[in-house]
Amino acid sequence: MSTVINLDQSIVFLGQFPALTGVTMSIDQGEIVLIKGPNGAGKSTLLHLCAGLLPMRSGTGTVLNFDLQRQRMELRPHIGLLGHRTGLYPDLTVKENMKFWASAYGSNDNEIDKAMAFFGLSGRLESVRSQNLSEGQRRRTAFALLLIKRPSIWLLDEPYAGLDDNGRELVNSCILQAVEAGTTVLIASHQINNIGKSDQRTLQVKGGRITIEPEEPSKGDDHVS
Repeated sequence: MSTVINLDQSIVFLGQFPALTGVTMSIDQGEIVLIKGPNGAGKSTLLHLCAGLLPMRSGTGTVLNFDLQRQRMELRPHIGLLGHRTGLYPDLTVKENMKFWASAYGSNDNEIDKAMAFFGLSGRLESVRSQNLSEGQRRRTAFALLLIKRPSIWLLDEPYAGLDDNGRELVNSCILQAVEAGTTVLIASHQINNIGKSDQRTLQVKGGRITIEPEEPSKGDDHVS
């Protein structure tokens, strides 16, 4: 597999604060990488750097062969970042949100229908305005939008927030299917250690650096608080 993310001593400041203090990592196509670490360690900043949303103060980095110093705008259409904001317009219904973003992504009605059906959004929920959805329903809709965008890399920041057990299973199934098709997935989450793929990796972030790569827990150890 080819390398799709390569960072070497990447430093990122948020204002005057060094949020990443020298990250070095290499991620191959089709990998699932879990990113662990305490609050404020730099996990979200790392994902935003890989999405081309934050500039590097120093160091080098490429994502999908786009240079993070010079080609961040060109990179962004190829990345799917799902963070605390879902990207939904509150006054639009689920179906209207899907159609709006599908027009931007070049997706068709069949792709919309499949994505909505996968996440249980077909039928009654189609006509519900997103501002009236539960947190879990909004999260499912955001994942459906990710499916129709078809990005090469998924960057997921606490993707299980607000989801029940069924929702988490749907997300894990969605991730595994995407990886089988060659998508690369980075997940920053406190809520899960294993999503059912034996060769996934875990990176530990502390103080703005990747410090260790701990051994994976057994598959029976699914959820952590």
